[in-house]
Amino acid sequence: KGKCPEDGWDESTIELFLHELAIMDSNNFLGNCGVGEREGRVVSGLVARRHYRLIHGIGRSGDISAVQPKAAGSSLLNKLTNSVVLDVIKLAGVRTVTSCFVVPMATGMSLTLCFLTLRHKRPKAKYIIWPRIDQKSCFKSMITAGFEPVVIENVLEGDELRTDLEAVEAKIKALGAENILCVHSTTSCFAPRVPDRLEELAVICANYDIPHIVNNAYGVQSSKCMHLIQQGARVGRIDAFVQSLDKNFMVPVGGAIIAGFNESFIQEISKMYPGRASASPSLDVLITLLSLGTNGYKKLLKERKEMFSYLASELKKLADNHNERLLDTPRNPISLAMSLKNLGETNDAAVTQLGSMLFTRQVSGARVVPCGSVQTVNNYTFKGFMSHANDYPCAYLNAASAIGIKKQDVDVFLKRLDKCLKTFRKEAKQEKSINEISDSNAATEQLED
Repeated sequence: KGKCPEDGWDESTIELFLHELAIMDSNNFLGNCGVGEREGRVVSGLVARRHYRLIHGIGRSGDISAVQPKAAGSSLLNKLTNSVVLDVIKLAGVRTVTSCFVVPMATGMSLTLCFLTLRHKRPKAKYIIWPRIDQKSCFKSMITAGFEPVVIENVLEGDELRTDLEAVEAKIKALGAENILCVHSTTSCFAPRVPDRLEELAVICANYDIPHIVNNAYGVQSSKCMHLIQQGARVGRIDAFVQSLDKNFMVPVGGAIIAGFNESFIQEISKMYPGRASASPSLDVLITLLSLGTNGYKKLLKERKEMFSYLASELKKLADNHNERLLDTPRNPISLAMSLKNLGETNDAAVTQLGSMLFTRQVSGARVVPCGSVQTVNNYTFKGFMSHANDYPCAYLNAASAIGIKKQDVDVFLKRLDKCLKTFRKEAKQEKSINEISDSNAATEQLED
């Protein structure tokens, strides 16, 4: 049926299935005589076993989705993977998606491929409207494709940074719709930024006949992010949405899924990919989904959501204990932020030092964001880089509840963070005492003089 099984397969069944696919490739035929330049020859047995002898990759020189006659097994693997992944995207919330394909590039380069495909449809266009998100790869994806990003600063609403819809529409009118390649929006992001107003942006794109590409990097694991994409496509225009394999399906880095609601446009993107491609990302995600089944994947999504609530409640308690606060960002379903005013108001170096302390204590993924840092990316200078705004009111720390996180991860993180913050408070108290003694001695000396 080309769908993900409800219950996962055991490892021996999956290996049998992969071996059956592999013997359909010509390099594994017993009497094969190869006289071409690419015959699936692998000198290392270890490498051959690592890839289950599926050596030919996917696609042909002109189309990544094309069937390769001498690699029937690898071609079938590719078709099945795309079909199973499409089924899972529907299960995750985008029920009207019509087409998708796995591409052996991470999210940034996959976005670039989408922009390059649109170039042929809109030859006059040179600008991409981009609501600001301080993450380098999505910014560089536009530069690499040869376009000029038009950065739209976010609007501060309470603690949240949200899409400035008026500024987006004003830029479209100022530049002219025909000169704009697309609107490049974002769902999954670090708090206090929240997902873009996808429904409203989709309506604007439909009204001005401008394509809309969504960076959904780690949004498949969030029902809220997927709902935004579904609603955006229902009320307006979304041409394609791109998501990472590693962040959503817990496989090695190196693959992404490009999906959309118009099958012919998604096929155009796949044909834009030059040459054949590695089958490794497709193989990894197919093995993973066959082992999980839809029930296993839904269980992981449910656990992630529960861990988000647990992380939020426990991080709030810790923040209160240290005279800080958990920033109020209810529209962000994955990432949380805790203020670091007691560190950041006096010394940005202290905020950075906290990040180093956490990292040396084996806490990975937590981000500390000082006030006012400046970063230049491809000749564009971002003020307040990493905070998604020129002047966010306070320094803060990020933590995320992503798929696969366990209660133990949350508990250990909170314990180590608490210890680091107590160290800072102790040092600050000692420094204050030293300063008070110094001031007292200086006053005594003045009186003696």
